[in-house]
Amino acid sequence: MNIRKIVLDDFYRAYAVGHVTIDQDLHIIVASEAIEGKAIAYHGKDFSEKKILWDDQGGTMSIVPIPETNGEFLAVRNFFPGFNAKTAKVVHVKPEGDGFIVSDFLELPYLHRFDLITVGDTHYFIGATLCTSKTEREDWSDPGKVFVGVLPKDLSEKMTVTPIMHHLYHNHGYYRAPYQGKMSAYITSDEGVFVFTPPQKAKDTWHVDHIIKTRVSDVAVFDIDDDGEDEILSIEPFHGNTMHLYKKIDGIYQIVYTVDRPIEFAHAMEGTTLRGQKAFVCGIRRLNQELFYLIFNHETKQYQIIDIEKNVGPANVKVVNLADKDLIIAANNTIHQAAVYVVTE
Repeated sequence: MNIRKIVLDDFYRAYAVGHVTIDQDLHIIVASEAIEGKAIAYHGKDFSEKKILWDDQGGTMSIVPIPETNGEFLAVRNFFPGFNAKTAKVVHVKPEGDGFIVSDFLELPYLHRFDLITVGDTHYFIGATLCTSKTEREDWSDPGKVFVGVLPKDLSEKMTVTPIMHHLYHNHGYYRAPYQGKMSAYITSDEGVFVFTPPQKAKDTWHVDHIIKTRVSDVAVFDIDDDGEDEILSIEPFHGNTMHLYKKIDGIYQIVYTVDRPIEFAHAMEGTTLRGQKAFVCGIRRLNQELFYLIFNHETKQYQIIDIEKNVGPANVKVVNLADKDLIIAANNTIHQAAVYVVTE
């Protein structure tokens, strides 16, 4: 596998990454967590063309495309460093001409991660708040919640969200993946890993499963050993230094592998394929600040780490699979850099 790096920009506190397609043209989005942070969409040959979404207010944690639109998306803003997120909100971003219209959509203090999960013609909103209030940075006395709602057809209308779970401390991690055959939301906290499955019929309610009961910061979910059952890669505990791989054995998720290298402040993970090779792509923000991927070697029957780059410190990664290449979008937060790694045969 060949990996070529494209540095998109020097990018102060690059944090959130995403992508949308506008008029059949792929746009990579990178956004800052800084108070006066920016968000930029990159497109064209080697993503050398830029469109500024905003450059006056950052705190962007999540970027979520809106299905069946021409490049519209929702994003968290005002979640600033130091967990300064009392004014966190969701904005609606809509391409128009050569620019974008950015409109406030939902105010939800301390909202860190959110998503849209589609069932039929309904787009369900699910959002996780890191906490509910704070008196200072390390005050965790008021735990976070999980909120749900239904995205309106007309986004100029208000959306009502309702908490369906309370008392989640360090409510940090989110991952969308199937669970028991239905697309679901994996949400993590000190209480463990919960799977939220949206209603499948009009009168149904959200279903919740508590599948791992230990302190977990983040997870990614993917079947990397190709046995038909998804594995779960975790970061433990909150912003932690340990990464475990869980496999379901006799109906219980059990640790089958632990990343065997010193790490500090693990943060970025995605389950994906790189030129057909199943992998977890991971980013570590401190110590060696590496970007690497984890695979299962079918010949040796062992898990194996392949380094991509060190001394970059990714906060978040997103992989885009294309016909002739794969792209790893990385917010290299520690060195204030936006980058894309082009993976070819």
